[in-house]
Amino acid sequence: MLMTVVKGVGKEKTDIKTQFYKKSIVDKEVLKSTDRKTLYRILPELNVIKIGGQSIIDRGAPALFPILDEIVECTKKYQILLCTGGGTRARHVYSLCLDLGLPTGVLAHVGGKVPTQNARLLQMLLAKHGGIRILYDEVEKLPLYLRLGCIPILEGMPPYTFWETIPEFGRIPPHRTDSGTFFMGEFYGARNVLYVKDERGLYTDDPKKNPKAEFIPKISVQELLERNLKDLVVEHEVLINMLRAKNVKQIQVINGLVKGNIKKALAGKHVGTIIYTK
Repeated sequence: MLMTVVKGVGKEKTDIKTQFYKKSIVDKEVLKSTDRKTLYRILPELNVIKIGGQSIIDRGAPALFPILDEIVECTKKYQILLCTGGGTRARHVYSLCLDLGLPTGVLAHVGGKVPTQNARLLQMLLAKHGGIRILYDEVEKLPLYLRLGCIPILEGMPPYTFWETIPEFGRIPPHRTDSGTFFMGEFYGARNVLYVKDERGLYTDDPKKNPKAEFIPKISVQELLERNLKDLVVEHEVLINMLRAKNVKQIQVINGLVKGNIKKALAGKHVGTIIYTK
């Protein structure tokens, strides 16, 4: 009887020699070694645009239709991914959950359903122009949709849901639709990340409540954080993540109620508040 012995068969193999070979992946020096100044930009011509929930969508047809018309016109020249905000209905469900004593993860989960509703609204309104709602696990199909001439629409809320980060203060989810929009821009290495709201941009205070609030046309993330303003035009976590970002080094907040602002911003013009990293 002949027996063939295959070398190595039956031997347990536990080590794969990589840069982490026999190193702790939580070691600070190991983590630093993984950093690089530039990353591959997946869609460098993409423009990620968030349509505000309370500021735009909740205003209905008079505010929304002209903006959608402008976006449709812009898609003839630019690659665009639309993200939706939550607005008044999201604030209502947050208030209800807070009153019931529910944790942040529940707020993030139920609050994220409102931007989904808004994404469905935009998809229907843009259907005749190729509007298509994409799901979280379909973002890799975005290049195909753009190649086909579609207008892709994604709810802005990032899918943290029950795993939402514990906020520094209170129980409102820190990563909401502004953050989700920024994450998409950073992931794809986008050309622009624009926030379409009903104000010119950033002010020293809420201009709706304080008429003496001063407009800030351009400011660095570092200076903005140092100012520690009472109210911000974007979520605080967007600023924190901008400090860590490799691709998106600036964002612009614009007034979408002013006709032509979106088109100008896509063309690289300064029409609102630019927030940038040094």
